[in-house]
Amino acid sequence: MRIQQLRCVHEVATNGLSVTAAAATLHATQPGVSAQIRLLEDELGLLIFERRGKRIVAVTEPGRAVVQLAAQILHGAENLKRVSDDFTQEQSGVLRIATTHTQARYALPRVVLEFKQRFPDVQLSIHQGSPTQICEMVVNGDADFAIATEAIGDYRELVMLPCYRWNRCVVTPPDHPLLLVEPLTLDTIASYPIVTYDFAFSGRSVINKAFSRAGLEPNVVLTAIDSDVIKTYVELGLGIGLLAKMAFDPERDTHLRARDASHLFEDSVTRIGFRKGAYLRKFMFVFLELFSPQLTVRTVRAAAESA
Repeated sequence: MRIQQLRCVHEVATNGLSVTAAAATLHATQPGVSAQIRLLEDELGLLIFERRGKRIVAVTEPGRAVVQLAAQILHGAENLKRVSDDFTQEQSGVLRIATTHTQARYALPRVVLEFKQRFPDVQLSIHQGSPTQICEMVVNGDADFAIATEAIGDYRELVMLPCYRWNRCVVTPPDHPLLLVEPLTLDTIASYPIVTYDFAFSGRSVINKAFSRAGLEPNVVLTAIDSDVIKTYVELGLGIGLLAKMAFDPERDTHLRARDASHLFEDSVTRIGFRKGAYLRKFMFVFLELFSPQLTVRTVRAAAESA
């Protein structure tokens, strides 16, 4: 039994049973991946995958156990490599962050700059997606940390750490009548066309809940996954924008104006998540504390042990 055989099984299982996709991920050939899986099946004396001709169509009942154990073994092997690297290559390595656009654009730049100044030889990559997509990336081992507001709490495979609270603002063109209305209420906001986040992003459920409790039906005319896109369409006059306060910068967004709306909505909490059982390298602990100062080594380890 070889690690490469387990990798082939794992990649096929996590790539929609596609040998082509698994081969691309492993930088191998399709026949090579198929052969490795066959060798493992012969050694175990069971079929891991059901086939229709040459095509894999399902995971067998014993195959599900094999896939699960393969993931655990590969995870353990990755942790062993990290332990070695932590003591032999302390200042170098790879850190993969999966996050949403708002976090990447507005919350992370300062952290990334300071981190790179301290660890110039660490290869840092940032992958953007929906909260569900970025959590799946961490669960599947394609990223080290997931940073998001929604969805992380739904993944039992992740250790979840609260980082900071944030709320919303209403964004309008400079001459919009909403800027003169006092006090700002949900009824007033609901009387205008609204441009805001897609349902999967940045606390959209909090917005929906606030309007629902007030018995209001907001006129959402456009949704987007990107705060900058929302501001663009507000500037064009499509509607007023509801977005994270951190996403509005008066010095940059000179063609828009913002009003604080935090009194109308519950706070949202941004969290950072990593896979349970993952060995975190020293520079990973530094990144966590840079992103959220309360995430000390002791706090993170305690959360990981109790998860």
